[in-house]
Amino acid sequence: MVCHPVSNEFDQHDLLPTLLESSLQALHLEATLQELQRYDFCVELDCLGIELAHVFEQHPLLPGTVLVERGRFVGMLSRRRLLEYLIRPHGIDFFLKEPLRVLHGYARSDFLVVSSTTPIVVAAQQALRRSPELQGEPIVVQAASQTYHVLDVHTLNIAYWQIRGVETQVRYERTQAQLIQSDKMARLGRLVDGVAHEILDPVSFIWGNLSHVSAYSDSLLKLLSAYEATMTPLPAALVQLRDELELDYLQEDLPRTIESIRTGAERLSKLASSLQNFCHIDEVYPKPADLHELLDSILLLLKSRLTSEIRVVKQYGQLPPVLCFAGQLHQVFMNILTHAVDALIDQAVSQQLGHDFKVSQPCGMTMPNLTQPTIAITTEIRTTIVNGKPSRWVAICIADNGPGLSVEDQTRIWETFSVKKRAEKETSLAVSYQILTAKHGGKFEMRSRNEDFESSYRKATVKTGCEPTGTFAFEHFATGTEFELLLPLV
Repeated sequence: MVCHPVSNEFDQHDLLPTLLESSLQALHLEATLQELQRYDFCVELDCLGIELAHVFEQHPLLPGTVLVERGRFVGMLSRRRLLEYLIRPHGIDFFLKEPLRVLHGYARSDFLVVSSTTPIVVAAQQALRRSPELQGEPIVVQAASQTYHVLDVHTLNIAYWQIRGVETQVRYERTQAQLIQSDKMARLGRLVDGVAHEILDPVSFIWGNLSHVSAYSDSLLKLLSAYEATMTPLPAALVQLRDELELDYLQEDLPRTIESIRTGAERLSKLASSLQNFCHIDEVYPKPADLHELLDSILLLLKSRLTSEIRVVKQYGQLPPVLCFAGQLHQVFMNILTHAVDALIDQAVSQQLGHDFKVSQPCGMTMPNLTQPTIAITTEIRTTIVNGKPSRWVAICIADNGPGLSVEDQTRIWETFSVKKRAEKETSLAVSYQILTAKHGGKFEMRSRNEDFESSYRKATVKTGCEPTGTFAFEHFATGTEFELLLPLV
């Protein structure tokens, strides 16, 4: 008799289980129980035991049945449990001739009921946590329509281990991709480090000799002044030569030229040092680092892309040295700042075109005021409450006033943070998310507005239960996209 809990019909000649075939095309990490093969079969407690035994005999793969009373779910009876009681002394004579209500009273035991939307991995873990005598018992799957199905535990275990195999393959592919990426970055790092070293060598020569050149030039200028003071009047040939050389201008410009060379050598030295710091991404142990120096070095590397139309506003707080992998944080800051620059370049070009058009337009016509493309960087110490205890974090916020991201783009970015999507395509923001959360135990937050909605906000954290007590605020700053990075203070 096939019956549903919502039905009161009872037909002793209709004991036919229905097999619900699997709808899985291919196992994946998010597969649920409703996609597995299971049986839709339930009997009333008034049904005789011999009738259920005949059904089990005709369907050798049927693991058990759902027991109902007047259509109401009361429990589950497995094939194994029925056989255990039938092989007892006088079990056949006693239990087969009596209604299942009697057998259910004797064989009643704990059974596992799970929702059909439960992931296979979660359901398998729940089944494995049962007591040893219940490990082989089938599982009752509750569907959304308040119907109950029977799932063979072996079917669940097979699907679970297949998914674990898929997960292992995904992790393997992800590890391979990371190894390849790490090898590429290590090779690039060694190359950049060599180039930076070659730059620093001649720069150090220039820097070391500038002090001597400055001293020598001062001495020569003093000597010339002394000659002019003692040799009066000067010979006509020397006067003519002095005029040709523009000696007065030379005396004024030479110190400025030496100072300009010193400034250029200093900038080149900082650039080479920034390149060396950026390429050191293969650190084994974390070390204390000044996050402000890391941010400034990345801004120096991006200076060629930060056109005069893009403004950078820095609001640095008082931060202690933070224990971190500085080279990898360099990569995180580079990825996020590059994302911000890319979002603002089109806006900067449009603003420049608007400015040029405003200059060339006829008198009396006015153009609307355009907001200057801006990147705002703010750092502070953030206090959060975790399980009732205060916890301190370093917060770095990098925001731009660009057009923001569409809902589709935001969804696509957050999907790449999952293990499956990262294995398929390792994006720069996904790498940044992984470095910050997995490598540093931090948190990665993103906010963005778009044209369809006034604001859109999603949040991803490694640990739950953390509520920030501080907020970032930029006066007269309409945020387009904002990335907030939280690093724990040990």
